[in-house]
Order: sequence, then structure tokens, then C-alpha cells
Amino acid sequence: MIFSEIYGAYYLCVSKILEKAVNGSITDKDIRHIAEKYAFSESLLAIEPALKKQKWTLLQPDGSTPIQHIPTIPPSTLEKMWLKAILLDKRIKLFDVRIDGLDNVEPLFTEDDYTIFDSYSDGDPYNDNHYIKNFRTVLSAVKSHRPLRIGIKNKRGMLNEVSVIPEFLEYSEKDDKFRLITSGTKNNTTVNIGRILYCEPLNGNIPKHNNQKRNLCTVTLALTDERNALERVMLHFSHFEKEAAKIDDLHYIITIHYDSSDETELLIRILSFGAKLKVTSPESFITLIKKRLLLQKQNLSSNKSTAR
Repeated sequence: MIFSEIYGAYYLCVSKILEKAVNGSITDKDIRHIAEKYAFSESLLAIEPALKKQKWTLLQPDGSTPIQHIPTIPPSTLEKMWLKAILLDKRIKLFDVRIDGLDNVEPLFTEDDYTIFDSYSDGDPYNDNHYIKNFRTVLSAVKSHRPLRIGIKNKRGMLNEVSVIPEFLEYSEKDDKFRLITSGTKNNTTVNIGRILYCEPLNGNIPKHNNQKRNLCTVTLALTDERNALERVMLHFSHFEKEAAKIDDLHYIITIHYDSSDETELLIRILSFGAKLKVTSPESFITLIKKRLLLQKQNLSSNKSTAR
């Protein structure tokens, strides 16, 4: 892995300890506090003895350090190449991220190096200036929890204006779209950013309503771990809350929690795993699977008839 807090935590923690020691002596209490903040709970058992017993000759017994300058960890060439590749992602423009010093760096990969085959082709217009402006207005409101007035184009193409409290943003990898989850209306509203015609922050508070909670659902799956199925499922459903229980070396039970608005996307993803992934509950989701498979069968038969 290019970036990993698992492999980088010790380096970061010790650099923070040395940073404090360079500016003056450091106490055992300081070392413990920094280790708890920047490393893992058990890291103190390795870091503190190594420094105090001078296994790592970085600190003197009095808490001072022979190092004269605050330590830095400059990015490697590979890390710079990875950063350059990420900065070329069309979605990065939405967040106005800038990293200097990469002008002469070749990207580690570009969009030409891979193909996304399980995503819809009508994603959000990330290069559109109007979309970018709306996205940044929404993102700022989410961070400040400031109310918004939003003009939305509904499915019929009609204008619908709502005043909402932005809660958080979601990204659907399958749809390649961002959506805003809001409160403050009679019913919680999910707004596709691409359908926003205009939005502006509101001063003061908007009238509160007794919001209905999001319709959270659960589906339970039986997984047969063949051909790396477990790893692929964990990656494919990474943005869903889930639990996995091991039955034996080959079989697992996976429980996924999802919003009802994501049901169709979830169903399509589950079907893509074929016989390796079986829905065991609830019965309503099993019925959806059966209907979807019957529809696919009918479409296949219809296509064959047309071809004849």
C-alpha cells in the first residue's frame, strides 16, 4: 500500500515526540499522550521503552534530543505519482484541492488505464461550472450546518423549491452521482446534486418538523468464498454498514444495512455475484430477487425471438 496509517503510525508518532523535544525537553506524560493520539493503544508498550532505554537513540535521559531540526517525512516519488493520479480525477475539482510541487510528476495511472464496467454512464456533470458551484455551496452548508434554499428539477422537469437543513453528502458509486441528505421538512428529503437548479444559504433557522427517520433496511446473505468472493464482496459493498460472521473456512454470513433508496442498486450488485452470494432474509428481498431474475429471463427469451 502506498499510504497506510498501519505502517506510518509509528513514524508519525515518533516525529511528533521529537518535534516537542526539539522545542524543549519532553516528559513521560507527554510521550504517553502523543502515543495515544497518533498511534495505537498498544503502541506505547513499544515506543516508550525504545525511546527511554535509548534503543532508538533519539532522546536523552533528561527528555532532550540531540536532533536540532523538527523531523519531516517528505513524500516519495511513488507517493507523488499517486497524488498526481488522484488530482486528475474529475471529481477532485468539486473540493478545490490543490497540491503544489507536482507539475513535473507523471501520474501513476490515468483514466485510460482502467475501465469501469458496473456503473451507469449518466453520472453527474463534474466538469460543469454550475454543478461545481452548487456542490461547493452545499458542501459549505453541510460543514456549517447552515440552512439552504434549494431549487430542484423533479422527474417531470418541474421546479420545486425547498428550504432544508443539510445533514451530509452521499456518493453512489453505481450511479456515479452525489446526493444531499437533509432534514427540516415534513419528510426527510434526498436531493440529487445534479438536479439542483440553484441553491443559496439561508440566514436564521427554518421551521422544525418531526422528521421521519430514514427508512433503514437489512439484508442477510450467505457467502461461499470461492474465487476470492469474500474479498470482492467486502470491496463491492465497502460503503454500506455491514457485519460478517465466519461459519467455516468456506462459508460466511454477511448482514448489510442500507437505506431503502439504495435497494435497486444493492439488488443489482448482489445478483452480479451469481451463485456465490445467496439472500437468506428478509423474504421481501428474496421476492425482489426472484422478480428480477424472471424479468431477465423474459427479456432474454424476447430477444431470442426477435433475433429469429
